[in-house]
Amino acid sequence: MTAARRWIRLIVHHPSAVLFIAQVLGVLLYPLLESARHGPLVLNVFGLGVLILAVRMVRRTPGLTGVAVALAAPAVVLAGLQVFLGMAWLLPWSSALEAAFYFHAAASLIAYMMSDDRTTVDELFAAAATFTLLAWGYTHLFVLTQALQPQAFIAAGSSAPPRSWSELNHLAFALLSSTGMGPVVAESPFARALASLAMLTGVMYLATVVARLIGFTVPPRR
Repeated sequence: MTAARRWIRLIVHHPSAVLFIAQVLGVLLYPLLESARHGPLVLNVFGLGVLILAVRMVRRTPGLTGVAVALAAPAVVLAGLQVFLGMAWLLPWSSALEAAFYFHAAASLIAYMMSDDRTTVDELFAAAATFTLLAWGYTHLFVLTQALQPQAFIAAGSSAPPRSWSELNHLAFALLSSTGMGPVVAESPFARALASLAMLTGVMYLATVVARLIGFTVPPRR
């Protein structure tokens, strides 16, 4: 079997795995490219690709595809205007749309995982992909908050605000996983409220969805 056929088979049988891999690549690429000359352009193009993958994934889940497209399409347009026309003032609007889109995609994947009484390999990948979707959603909420309140997030021993996308993404992962690691902290009251919601979301996700999937993989005692 050629490499191309293996990738086609992976996409067909495990689309959640492809989405998860793309998101992990994004987490690794952002710190490397966001300070480069053409880094923001590359990252925006990559982010749009992740949006497209997520839309395709939502189409395979009980989620409403129309809602996903209605959120993703204007987000893509606004991101393009920022990249090609330098309209930085659109950042709060695009971040709000992208946050809503990623949360909708995460909810659709949760509905997909909860729709039957057995756990498949694709659902296990969906569990990981959903966690990263939640992290990206909260990251865009943090970006939105920082755009409206420049002092919303601070970092000990670091430069003055604003915080970079990768710093806020790391904060989102730390809050959702309840590890609390990292120098970036929420400073404004609204930012702290969002941080509290992120911690609650992570705890509830692990306690309900992941625990349920693991329970289906354990054979019942006789």
